[in-house]
Amino acid sequence: MAGISLVNITKRWGSFIGVDDQSLAIEDKEFLVLLGPSGCGKTTTMRMIAGLEEPTSGDIYIGDRRVNDDLPKDRDVAMVFQNYGLYPHMSVADNIAYPLKVRGVAKTDIPELVKTAARQVELLDFLDRKPKALSGGQRQRVALARAIVRTPQVFLMDEPLSNLDAKLRVTMRAELKNLSHRLQITTVYVTHDQIEAMTLADRVAVMHQGRILQLGTPTQIYNDPQSLFVAGFIGSPAMNLIDGEIHEGAFFANGVRVVNTAMQTQSNVILGVRPEDIQVVPQGQGDFDAPVFASENTGESVLMTVHAGNQKLTAKADRYANAKIDEIIGLKIDGSHIYLFDKKTEARIDN
Repeated sequence: MAGISLVNITKRWGSFIGVDDQSLAIEDKEFLVLLGPSGCGKTTTMRMIAGLEEPTSGDIYIGDRRVNDDLPKDRDVAMVFQNYGLYPHMSVADNIAYPLKVRGVAKTDIPELVKTAARQVELLDFLDRKPKALSGGQRQRVALARAIVRTPQVFLMDEPLSNLDAKLRVTMRAELKNLSHRLQITTVYVTHDQIEAMTLADRVAVMHQGRILQLGTPTQIYNDPQSLFVAGFIGSPAMNLIDGEIHEGAFFANGVRVVNTAMQTQSNVILGVRPEDIQVVPQGQGDFDAPVFASENTGESVLMTVHAGNQKLTAKADRYANAKIDEIIGLKIDGSHIYLFDKKTEARIDN
């Protein structure tokens, strides 16, 4: 197995910069997620590791070997794509075996290798079926088995769960997590889904406009966002971001007041607070009152969205909370669980 090192990688198409002078060290056996919105450079970064895109400048290492000039087939990586990429006329067994045949593995060794890979993704009973006879989740497992079968140094996974329905995505996340633990192969996983990133990754690299804005464990990314973009992108429901100013130990915005005596007087501030850190209380018993805009029961909790001045805020109340639209409720924000950002630079302000 091997780690991956990207050293000052840039990818340009004419005047457009897809990846902007980025360096990243991925540890051996690590499960690293490249996370960000469409167009942020995450898939381009993966494609450069695979050899499907050539970097404009910079170096790529797999283990101790510089692979910039190596063909994709010589990099010892296996890719799993969003669209499965299965051959419809082949059986599951033949689809899994195909990479072995291409690489000239002895015919006598292939059946056992196929069974071993199929066993790892619970497909032993489906080896004679064609892809059209499988569910979406089973097809994705075939794609995983095809990647596993030759035990590569690196797995590259490009949004492999995005074509599955919501229930299957949850199931496959658990299967991927368990499979990664058992195989112990360095994995780079691309997604725009922050829930996938938080649940699967050892570390997450949050990308935006071709750059890695923050790299850390899921806990670090969630609890200690270093920029406004990361704060707003991570979390479901998203962090509340409120424009305002700080004066005499309190944050003020139209319809919102939050007290924290450690805060320094400053204008052009954005306060961030996660929905779970806003307490719903009876009218007149919180930091401020606001009318309910929407109430959404998710089963485990009730999401209360309110009109606070000229902006909407969402609080996560317990599952027994009940408030009608336009009803006035109180909201209490824990001043020790807030984040402050400079409105101009979008950088985190220590408070």
